Amino acid sequence: MSMKKHPIRDNHRAFLEHIKKEKSTFYIYLVLRALVILVMVAQFFNKNYENVFLCVLTLILLIIPSVIEMNFRIDLPNTFEIIIMLFIFAAEILGEIQEYYIIFPFWDTMLHTLNGFLAAAIGFSLVDILNRTERISFHLSPFFMAMVAFCFSMTIGVIWEFFEFGMDTFFQFDMQKDTIINTISTVKLDPTGGNNPVIIKDIYSVVINGEELGLGGYLDIGLIDTMKDLFVNFIGASVFSIIGYFYIKRRGKGAVAQHFIVKKLKRNHHE
Repeated sequence: MSMKKHPIRDNHRAFLEHIKKEKSTFYIYLVLRALVILVMVAQFFNKNYENVFLCVLTLILLIIPSVIEMNFRIDLPNTFEIIIMLFIFAAEILGEIQEYYIIFPFWDTMLHTLNGFLAAAIGFSLVDILNRTERISFHLSPFFMAMVAFCFSMTIGVIWEFFEFGMDTFFQFDMQKDTIINTISTVKLDPTGGNNPVIIKDIYSVVINGEELGLGGYLDIGLIDTMKDLFVNFIGASVFSIIGYFYIKRRGKGAVAQHFIVKKLKRNHHE
């Protein structure tokens, strides 16, 4: 006699088992969720409805790792899952709403570096899962696994910069933060109309439409910020790719890598 499956009951049981297995992760999730809700209430009473939307988006993003873990039967290491949740909170709540991007110049750099590291871990994990799957003839050497992880991370970084550029271009945002510079080099000012760059140094005053900007230099509109973001993403991706390379080279031995590499759970016989 076969037993009928109850999706709601099964999902509820799986969720409870998930909580018991990862108590520390669940407690941190509860704390972050409570903080986001407090910020959301405050923003609502201040009539900052755009920030309210960011809080709702943050609440959704915080639960996605657990949903993916249960639905796709994968095991996210606790350290990895906690860092992802802290990353989301730091980017959306602290960075955007609390304006840490402006208060702390290193905040954006730190998050982009961490993003490169985490994205490389995800890319490495995807290849590692395929390498361990018996049904798929897919086996890469440690070097190529590291290369795939690196390229995956850099691709994510580039796509994100495309997104920032699109938001700034079409919706007049300022996601690509500006940089004050005192020297420019441009062929636009070549008096002959050729391809000879004209270098202008010691720029400390810029006037637009007869109004002094008062910034103490020329306003670069996002190029330096974008290149800096891609460079630190490169650093983060490189660091994890090297860690992942030695993890595979030493047949799964690596104290750091084990905290970030996702594994596929084996199915039970009765499923």
